[in-house]
Amino acid sequence: MAHMIWKGAISFGLVHVPVQLYPATQSQKVGFNLLDKRTIDPIGYKQINKRTGKDVARENIVRGFEYEKDKYVVLSDEEIRAANPESTQTVDILAFVDAPDISFLYLDTPYFLTPDRKGEKVYALLREAMKASGKIGVASVVLHNKQHLAALIPVGQMLALNTLRWAGEVRDFDEFKLPPESMKAAGVTARELDMAKKLISDMSDKWDPSQYHDTFHDDIMALVDRKIRSGKTEEITEVETPHESRRSADILDLSDLLKRSLGRGKARPAAGARKHAVGDDDEATDTNTEPTAPAHKKPRSARSVGTRRSGGRSGGASAKAAPAARKRRAAA
Repeated sequence: MAHMIWKGAISFGLVHVPVQLYPATQSQKVGFNLLDKRTIDPIGYKQINKRTGKDVARENIVRGFEYEKDKYVVLSDEEIRAANPESTQTVDILAFVDAPDISFLYLDTPYFLTPDRKGEKVYALLREAMKASGKIGVASVVLHNKQHLAALIPVGQMLALNTLRWAGEVRDFDEFKLPPESMKAAGVTARELDMAKKLISDMSDKWDPSQYHDTFHDDIMALVDRKIRSGKTEEITEVETPHESRRSADILDLSDLLKRSLGRGKARPAAGARKHAVGDDDEATDTNTEPTAPAHKKPRSARSVGTRRSGGRSGGASAKAAPAARKRRAAA
């Protein structure tokens, strides 16, 4: 459903036609969003200060006219609107001209005008009078804080408003290298002209916009549909960093974490084999890890403390025999 842009009036002479302005077209262009390929998050548009690189809040953004290099005159929205208040909400018809007189080069953006506030009768009167005369209206209108030249055109039951480019916006032919105007000077023969005219006649048809399609749009949408049906889609996810990989896995998929843990357990070599396999540097590095001891065994430090103090098992036996040896020496 089209959204109304503004309410106003068509003004010509002493006649006012209350109208509502709507966009006459809708975009069917193929649009692509910019995404972060790691997470499929949309990439937003940031408004930054080009000199400092810092973000600028919406309330701090103003409009300025650059009258010299890096020198501006700042204008508020109210000042811009007040510069031409008479035309802000009015389609002022300046003249009526023959429809073929306006070149398609000047056509810009089309809008629809519908009657407002019980203005159906005067709306229909203007529409039918323009149809009968074969004329279209050249008008002035302000849209989005900008003044436009426009053409008021009867189209079926509607009145359409098509903004026009100003004369200075259409480039002059003199800027381009073109063939001479006369057929003879351009080297075109009468026979060649007749063949070209016949070809144009053979290809002539009635204008029917429904016969033409944006094949690029159709092909892209068909490709998107095939990818959806085959399951080749992407969803927004979290970026997995080295420090957060374990935590992210726990949160996102516990079963996947368990499978990966089992796989790592099978691939880990025995402790003895690891010691023989690594060099001094690797072994020193490996001391930073703390393998968990089985629950039914004492920690290695607890089991070896007595052995280290007595110098091993043989050292322990000699310590017990020392008192008996001293008694024999004393008796002798």
